Amino acid sequence: MARSKSSANWLSRHVNDPFVKQAQREGYRSRSAYKLIELNEKDKLIRPGMRVMDLGSAPGGWSQVAGRLVGEKGRVLATDILPMDELRNVDFIQGDFTDEAIVQRVLDWLGGEKFDLIISDIAPNISGIESADQGRSIWFLELALDTVRKTLKPGGAFAAKMFQGTGSDQYLKELRTHFDKVLIRKPEASRKKSREVYLVAKGFKG
Repeated sequence: MARSKSSANWLSRHVNDPFVKQAQREGYRSRSAYKLIELNEKDKLIRPGMRVMDLGSAPGGWSQVAGRLVGEKGRVLATDILPMDELRNVDFIQGDFTDEAIVQRVLDWLGGEKFDLIISDIAPNISGIESADQGRSIWFLELALDTVRKTLKPGGAFAAKMFQGTGSDQYLKELRTHFDKVLIRKPEASRKKSREVYLVAKGFKG
């Protein structure tokens, strides 16, 4: 079956993408790893010994970076509805992070403690209907913020992908009520034509 013009264009961009090639050379699972690497270089998000949660982690690009940075004395808890292969310093729970059974497993993993940092590179499956896709993107962010409220320690940080559009200004306003400082970043590995940006929120008020 012949590829559509749009899928052929995507394949061409992907194959020729310098970050895809760099990820293959350096052993990262996805090009998105470089987005977190740049965010961490600018905002000093991850330190050795931290407890980090990665929401929507598969295939593991962000978890891989975080696992290396927290080191042997730290730990990353990754969650996704899709399976994910093992990574060093990373534990994985497969399932919907809003499901009560999964929430309980997360709480059990924490053992009464809380996360130092929560990260999320979640994006909705694109339907092509812009309003619906944007709505789902903001919905994911709202769900992530609910997890932040439950499991992030006071003073902790949150970093997540956001698509600019309907609902994004309101979400930013809400996020700023929970954190001392909220920054908007556009990493080099984020495609210029994409509406995606990354939110870095520091100083969780609890």
